[in-house]
Amino acid sequence: MFITEKDVLIPLDVLSDYRDDYVSNYLRATQNSGRLMLFAGDQKIEHLNDDFYGDNIPIEDNDPEHLFKIAQNADVGVFATQMGLIARYGMDYPELNYLVKINSKSHLVKTSQIDPYSGQLYDIDQLVEFKENSGLNIVGIGYTIYLGSEYESDMLAEAAQLIYEAHRVGLLTVLWIYPRGKAVIDEKDAHLIAGATGVAACLNSDFVKVNPPRAKDGVDSSVLLKEAVQAAGRTKVVCAGGSNAAPEDFLKELYKQLNVSGAAGNATGRNIHQKPLDEAVRMCNAVYALTIKRVPIEDAIRIYRGE
Repeated sequence: MFITEKDVLIPLDVLSDYRDDYVSNYLRATQNSGRLMLFAGDQKIEHLNDDFYGDNIPIEDNDPEHLFKIAQNADVGVFATQMGLIARYGMDYPELNYLVKINSKSHLVKTSQIDPYSGQLYDIDQLVEFKENSGLNIVGIGYTIYLGSEYESDMLAEAAQLIYEAHRVGLLTVLWIYPRGKAVIDEKDAHLIAGATGVAACLNSDFVKVNPPRAKDGVDSSVLLKEAVQAAGRTKVVCAGGSNAAPEDFLKELYKQLNVSGAAGNATGRNIHQKPLDEAVRMCNAVYALTIKRVPIEDAIRIYRGE
């Protein structure tokens, strides 16, 4: 179930002096499992305040520190958010494993107006300087590509350079890849999502976060996702959590993604943080148990219920 240093595949672009750092970061992020439980807290830019304030969202979720409190009190592989939030709150949460989201954009500009482009916010030298100055456990970077956008070539080039530079100094890389733009007819088409994971492999990312495909012709989403897992090769596929769903339904779907599709993890945000702290921690622990410990679905549901 768990792996050791000898089991970690080290990409050839990791400099020899940083191979031990890469292995350490990989084991930290995956909790010695090779699977990624990523708690996503990057939506403050991506979705502005829509995910944090409104009907059926607890008022505590409007405070950015709610994200850090969840990550601190729950079982989490890695907490992903922008460097600015980490700089503002990380001093009070030094034990967490952080993944810095290196680009972001809001959802205000719609595809009908212009194809999406999410530009780079920081470079790797700045990230390394921040890591050394803060002393925090920064294990990797995340970057979003909108495949099919007329600006995809810019994002592909930025991602390639960031992955190369991050690997050089022993950091992990996670690509968020979403087919999106006027050229994209169905961004949840299974074949297209498999194309996205193949792109991540070509860019040498360690993990790729994609939306699970839409069920089609009576074939379940978890079965269709197998194409994407295979297309990714040695790049591991993790599934986006999506909009808030009924907790037990979400856990059952995640179980199928992990055990039917062969996905290597999940990246979950709203389905965790749009809850009061105690419930959010229980949900996080249930997701962690499914992903890292590979428990049966019944056990995960009991963890969520607090039984």
